[in-house]
Amino acid sequence: MAGEYLRLCDRDGVLTREGLLFRVFGYNHPSKVYLCDVEYASAEIFQSTDSRAPREGKDSLFFKFYNDEGMKFVAKKYPQYMFFHKMLGLELVGVSEEDIFKVRKPQERLVELQKQGPTDELLAAMERTLKIATANSGLSTGDFGVFGSMLHNFHHPKYSDIDFTIYGKEQNVKMCQTLQELYRDKTSGLSNEFTSDQVMDGKRWFFTNFDVKDFIWHQCRKQIYGLYDDRAYSGRIIKAEFEPVKSWKGNEIVNEYNHRHCITRRGWVKIKARVTADDDGPFIPSVYGIEPLEVLEGPRAAGEVTRVFSYMEEFRQQVHKDEVVIVEGNLEEVQTPELSAEGCFYQVTLTYCPRYYDQVLKVLH
Repeated sequence: MAGEYLRLCDRDGVLTREGLLFRVFGYNHPSKVYLCDVEYASAEIFQSTDSRAPREGKDSLFFKFYNDEGMKFVAKKYPQYMFFHKMLGLELVGVSEEDIFKVRKPQERLVELQKQGPTDELLAAMERTLKIATANSGLSTGDFGVFGSMLHNFHHPKYSDIDFTIYGKEQNVKMCQTLQELYRDKTSGLSNEFTSDQVMDGKRWFFTNFDVKDFIWHQCRKQIYGLYDDRAYSGRIIKAEFEPVKSWKGNEIVNEYNHRHCITRRGWVKIKARVTADDDGPFIPSVYGIEPLEVLEGPRAAGEVTRVFSYMEEFRQQVHKDEVVIVEGNLEEVQTPELSAEGCFYQVTLTYCPRYYDQVLKVLH
């Protein structure tokens, strides 16, 4: 797609000629390169023994990557999809515009599916769920998209989930309020996934400073994780997610990447803080303004932290304004030429790192 102007944002899909499927990650990208998470690879170039991994479409077979195996695979086999992130001084996964074969956008894909009609039982369930969501929220179908296996046309009618994107800050606030009401109404067909006793069955837990009980409490109040009761039609209860994405309308999306800025890690910190801003909390990256109350571990500079900057799915929409929280992760000093000579600011960053499962952001009950 070289020569075309691409305006991509979080959860847009990117396919390369080799058969790699990437998910655009967030909104902060260098010129003509998109920071991505590699999600799937064609069976022609990669095969997994993980029973969860196969994704079979009408004319193709893909395998899903788990944890960091996608990044390791690309770094070894397709290093052209690694780029040097000047702000961080790190090699990360990214796709340049000239290497993009196809772009798949969640909103456009939903329009295609609606034009085709419900050709299988999962798509029929998706239509019913969408109708419930729009009828009760007042949002339009244009505020929604589909990601995951539906976006790439290899969903399984009997096993796949329903994965929606919701575009816009106001739209996501409205959708969360609506879902809360629907979850309370036992006749709505939708319930909160994290009120189920079986929600963590069969799942391994790795976090060291964040127990399962706390995780479930935080996930439950986000409202975006639902279950749709489709037993009358398909015989099963289907997971239905409503994932927040920023909108190009209203100047919500601002690219903060600037190669002149420098981000330096200053050590590991654990602090107690009060949340001062949460508007960008539901998105990737999740950004929370904070006021440190006590440095529990780490250098004194942690007392000057002004925000939490998180790329971790677990900590989206995690905490709210005025709540007292515990945050543990990498202390970073951000130096920008726009600030005064001695000026800089500090943030705690939660992201892929050697101490991934030691990181935490949680409400202090």
